Amino acid sequence: MAAIRSRPPASPADLAIDTRLVRGGLRRSHNRETSEALYLTSGFVYPDAETAEAAFSGPEEGWIYTRFGNPTTAMLEERLALMEGAPAVRTAATGMAAVFAALMASVRAGDRVVASRALFGSCHYVVSRILPRFGVESVLVDPGDLDQWRDALKPGAAAVLFETPSNPMIDLVDIAAVAELAHQAGARVIVDNVFATAIEQRPLVHGADVVVYSATKHIDGQGRCLGGAILGDARFVVEDLQPFLRHTGPTISPFNAWVFLKGLETLGLRMERHARSAGRIAGFLAQHPKVRDVRYPRLESHPQHAIARRQMRRGGGMLAVTLAGGKPAAFRFANALRLADISPNLGDAKTLIAHPATTTHANVAPEERARLGIADGTLRLSVGLEDVDDLLADIEQALAAA
Repeated sequence: MAAIRSRPPASPADLAIDTRLVRGGLRRSHNRETSEALYLTSGFVYPDAETAEAAFSGPEEGWIYTRFGNPTTAMLEERLALMEGAPAVRTAATGMAAVFAALMASVRAGDRVVASRALFGSCHYVVSRILPRFGVESVLVDPGDLDQWRDALKPGAAAVLFETPSNPMIDLVDIAAVAELAHQAGARVIVDNVFATAIEQRPLVHGADVVVYSATKHIDGQGRCLGGAILGDARFVVEDLQPFLRHTGPTISPFNAWVFLKGLETLGLRMERHARSAGRIAGFLAQHPKVRDVRYPRLESHPQHAIARRQMRRGGGMLAVTLAGGKPAAFRFANALRLADISPNLGDAKTLIAHPATTTHANVAPEERARLGIADGTLRLSVGLEDVDDLLADIEQALAAA
């Protein structure tokens, strides 16, 4: 029989992660509601002018304006902090707003950003095209080449950005090794942890300084709302990030924050199912004659399998498959699927498939896509919560048509 705790833990941080995802950040109003309250309001009122003055001047705690903060959003931020083991969190309207805010709060003109070239298309655009407009140099490196990271992380490097696993080719970055190099250069390490989530990977434990999420993905888990989150140390969040968010306004909707609160309650259960099913599907695809390559972190054929075993709990629910027949075969396969929807989203209860070269990475130059391994026959598969045997049967019949 498993041991039972003799007394409650000393603090919420001592609870298991699944418990934190259900109980963390709960602030009941005087109505004592079961579900978290939704404060769908843009502003707040005060009983007198003196209270309003106190709220704006800082000595008295109080809500001012939802662009600055909101009780529902605060619950979400507290729960996310407990999930990640982060001292402080701020949310944003979208995942890309979170990425951009984390970068802009970390750099100024004359700085250098060193990023993995294996980035989501919009992140690639921000690093390579937008930041240089503000006088920020950007250097892209191959994610698994530590010599390239070392060479790029010279004095003047202010921030590092990478995804692991990456979108869409499931490339991995050795978080601890790159973080050590970055810190020697005085750079802040920002990790996009969307594919893995905190259930499968904890970047802060491995040396990262900031973790960013598109909450639109697994945190929601049902394709309903847009949102993002930035997690890090209190000084960065309060002194650097918070002023940028307050004065530029990429504010999350309280309604979306409430939806994400409910999504977090089942995140652990869903990620377990996503990973178990994705592992079986990756193994099946790896043996199929029409498949040229499969990328999944826990396949021994993955070139960075050892890193996956070291820093990931499981393999997550995302995989990349490249068909031998190129784009025509990829399109025939996607069109023949009956249980997977063609969609650029991911992390959904429904299985979703996308053709990166013509959707998520269409704006990336063909030569850069080739360098990233994104072929015309490559498809990104976000494995959902359907019965895995049904999914395997659907994939098998679709491959016959490819």
